[in-house]
Amino acid sequence: MAAELTAPELIAKHRPTLDQALEAIRTRAYWSPHPEHPKAYGEDGSLDAAAGKAAFDALLGNRLDLTDQPGIDDWVGEEVSPYGIELGVTYPHADLDVLLPAMRAGRRAWRDAGAELRAMVCLEILKRISDRTHQFAHAVMHTSGQAFMMAFQAGGPHAQDRGLEAVAYAYAEQIRTPGTAEWTKPQGKRDPLALAKTFTPVPRGIGLVIGCNTFPTWNGYPGLFASLATGNAVLVKPHPRAVLPLALTVRIARDVLAEAGFDPNLVALAAERPGEGIAKTLALRPEIKIIDYTGSTAFGDWLEANARQAQVYTEKAGVNTVIVHSTDDYKGMLSNLAFSLSLYSGQMCTTPQNLLIPRDGITTDQGPKTFDEVTADLARAVDGLLGDDARANALLGAIVNPDVKARLEAAAGLGEVALASREVTNPEFPGAVVRTPVIVKLDGAKPDDEAAYMSECFGPVSFAVAVDSVTDAAELLRRTVREKGAMTVGAYTTDAEVEETIQEVCLDESAQLSLNLTGGVYVNQTAAFSDFHGSGGNPAANAALTDAAFVANRFRVVEVRRQA
Repeated sequence: MAAELTAPELIAKHRPTLDQALEAIRTRAYWSPHPEHPKAYGEDGSLDAAAGKAAFDALLGNRLDLTDQPGIDDWVGEEVSPYGIELGVTYPHADLDVLLPAMRAGRRAWRDAGAELRAMVCLEILKRISDRTHQFAHAVMHTSGQAFMMAFQAGGPHAQDRGLEAVAYAYAEQIRTPGTAEWTKPQGKRDPLALAKTFTPVPRGIGLVIGCNTFPTWNGYPGLFASLATGNAVLVKPHPRAVLPLALTVRIARDVLAEAGFDPNLVALAAERPGEGIAKTLALRPEIKIIDYTGSTAFGDWLEANARQAQVYTEKAGVNTVIVHSTDDYKGMLSNLAFSLSLYSGQMCTTPQNLLIPRDGITTDQGPKTFDEVTADLARAVDGLLGDDARANALLGAIVNPDVKARLEAAAGLGEVALASREVTNPEFPGAVVRTPVIVKLDGAKPDDEAAYMSECFGPVSFAVAVDSVTDAAELLRRTVREKGAMTVGAYTTDAEVEETIQEVCLDESAQLSLNLTGGVYVNQTAAFSDFHGSGGNPAANAALTDAAFVANRFRVVEVRRQA
């Protein structure tokens, strides 16, 4: 097929961005090509706020057209926004026996394009997604329940950064081995042995991205772009309640692939009928060679045990812990923790759950504070942060599904309530379920309490756990990470020896640690190109976003030797 986007044009347009991304992952310094502020959009072909909202509204109640995707046998979709709006968008349902063979047809041309051109095509896809960030923000907001600004940033530029980061790592790993080599071995008086060798990165096959409800783009883009950049086709299976953001992504990717002269079926969508549950079926198909999954531990464990034909990358559940020992900025600590517990109603895999506090209290710049005082002060900090309903709505978003609401309501019966959850009305979206966090006090020495704090309670639920000492806190942290996993660990201490003890636990158990955060950086936020999301070294996830291990096994290097 004729290419409207030529290789020289794509390289000239996007090579500088790739070079900057490669430098950023080398230095781990701050960098992003995607603006975080909504007012930055509206020029150079990008949609401004009004145009983005109009583009989102135009999707509602209509088919999302992927009519050139093979094997369409139905149109499906029953998404209802956590804000109470029925989206009414329908998507193509695929006959897998038709779609999967069609996805393999373009693999040779895509493989032969080479690492650089594949990266340039991926960057063009990301650029077009970036231009539609305002539209994507509404799509993410009304499928995940994130408040608009969080949906804009996390679902837009931050997700795009993670996709670009994956492309950069994929490119770096593919060019690590030279494409050609002349091999000569001396043989003394005899003629030397000489071979000409070529080394080709060869994709594994079709990658399957199993999307999540809470962060469809942020969690979906790393695997999608890592597989595509390494030469694989990618089948995107969104969460049935969060199809729209990934369906838009697939449509843009297919357009760019076709314009660049490649088979658009290298990226396809697998939407499902209500209750169909095609993830298990897809995961066991022999054509599927890579799986990227974010979601429950139970299904993640099932994938790792049963999808033996595929490389499986999972981000599952964990029990995130903060140890509070001492601080020289008590007000800043409380403010930072209050924000971390409240953001997106705690519906983040990085949100702290267990706050381990010595029962004898802590030392602070405001004098000693007892366990009860710390807990009460934190409750007041959360109340102060969310006391204004407009600000509360902007931080909390909406509860994503009934299971989260049920866990929140049940948590109050697990111990003494230090902070009760309250209902918040959203005047713009009366159908939204908005709740403030609950904080429950538990005793780390009581076996009955252990069942609560040693289980993940996903949502706006935190436990203030009394422990005998910081040594006991460190050991409980170690056991929690080892048995349950953790995406994040936080700690507050002014004691160098305590800091060293906690750090050693996190190094031993492969858990990402944040120390003494009191400003505008929070334990549940990570920055692409610099921070690793997860480690791949504890039960919460078997992969990190994004490192070399996340991309290197998506392809193999095949050697051809010729007599020189």
